[in-house]
Amino acid sequence: MKTRKGYLMGLGALATIAAILVSADHIDAPSSAGTSADIADFYAFEPSEGSDNTVFVVDLQSNVLPDLAYGTFDEDVLTEINIDLDGDLVEDQVIQAIAKDGRMYFFGPVAPSQTGLNSSVYTEAALGDVEISGATAMVETTSDGVSLFAGPRQDPFFFDFFQFNAVISPELDSAPGGFLPPDEAADTFDGANTMSIVVEIPNSMLGTPTATNALGLSVYKTWVTTNRKQ
Repeated sequence: MKTRKGYLMGLGALATIAAILVSADHIDAPSSAGTSADIADFYAFEPSEGSDNTVFVVDLQSNVLPDLAYGTFDEDVLTEINIDLDGDLVEDQVIQAIAKDGRMYFFGPVAPSQTGLNSSVYTEAALGDVEISGATAMVETTSDGVSLFAGPRQDPFFFDFFQFNAVISPELDSAPGGFLPPDEAADTFDGANTMSIVVEIPNSMLGTPTATNALGLSVYKTWVTTNRKQ
């Protein structure tokens, strides 16, 4: 507990003195490739039909191959889940995650004091923390009913990368049959992991969703950013 308190105090100093962070995009920013600033996938969904909770899954660092199965989270990178509640495509609530000494610390949901590319760590809105998983998945559930996870997960992306390269090759006859049928295709990323951050949270803590999806269901407009300390 003393270590956790000391870390939160340290983050408080960071937020007030030097917590200007610059966001990075997956693939678009070469400096983020191969690190946990590199966003691979982002999912938001109900854990079951009619649930009053929402699950957010952020997959980072998509090239964690089997021989590097348990990667690490960069302690200088803040992952931020952004939630728009009024349809203006500006974040009204954020949930933040940042790693320190083998644990992932979560903050929010909180209305950000600044929006867009820059952010600060909102230490006054501590949500909880969880040990970063290795071979065994570790999940922490708070007294507010929030479940937290951070660690490696199987890459959900099924993709025959080598056949894709053959199809788009400038040599038109390199893949005359096009893409392979499912029973012949190879999943190039089978066995590879991503570094994942998962938050399951009651909707009552987020606010009322104002968007409607193609199925006519009420949903949150949400996106994720990674921000590196400068």
